[in-house]
Amino acid sequence: MTQPFNLTGKTAVVTGGAKGIGEAICRVFAQQGANVHLLDVDVQNGQQVAAKINGTFHECDLTGHEKVGALFEQIYADAGSLDILINNAGIAHIGTAETTSPSDMDRLYAVNIKSVYSCIHHAVPFMKQSGGGSIVNLASVASVLGIADRFAYSMTKGAVYTMTFSVAKDFIGDNIRCNMVGPGRVHTPFVDGYLRDNYPGQEAEMFEALSKTQPIGRMGKPDEVAYLINYLVSDEAGFVTGSFYPIDGGFMTLNS
Repeated sequence: MTQPFNLTGKTAVVTGGAKGIGEAICRVFAQQGANVHLLDVDVQNGQQVAAKINGTFHECDLTGHEKVGALFEQIYADAGSLDILINNAGIAHIGTAETTSPSDMDRLYAVNIKSVYSCIHHAVPFMKQSGGGSIVNLASVASVLGIADRFAYSMTKGAVYTMTFSVAKDFIGDNIRCNMVGPGRVHTPFVDGYLRDNYPGQEAEMFEALSKTQPIGRMGKPDEVAYLINYLVSDEAGFVTGSFYPIDGGFMTLNS
């Protein structure tokens, strides 16, 4: 009997797969039998992850629309199908509307919004040829909540939130499902780097303070996000589309 949430025979593309949540997604998908293609600009980590999971690494700057299209065409030609797309790649930014520069806005838009559009734009035709597919976008609690000093980042994640609903509506007749997850604080290399750069000598204290902003009392783990996404792309989630799944330790609903 096939185990639940099995992805054997499915071709999955994961953007930002070289580290953090993206790396965890690639690893979990590979464990479930998927043919994993990870896209990232981090060549060293990307190649290491691909080697560990017997996947395929593609160096790709996702802000180049035509290059993204050529890469998806290559993946489909090599694999013979395109069944899963995870739009995980993204960058963070700290600042208010007053302190955010035009170049900041352009950079956040290019990576966090335009790349999601480009990947979906190029993936959908191949998913149609494959008989359908599943798309999961990495949104955020910042998609729907006001968080201090996250003006540009929240703008981009709000766009991901609404794009997800549009894609789910437009392609439901093509057997393409589109959902999103909204992580709270997850312990990734980005968090460690942020604390190291902004709070030298106080990393442990600030880590504890950030952890306690989740009512559950800790940060999330990348694997916890990956397993939720594994469910959403599996056949067991065939009735799920156009949905937003917070995974935030109670941040959205239990903070008073």
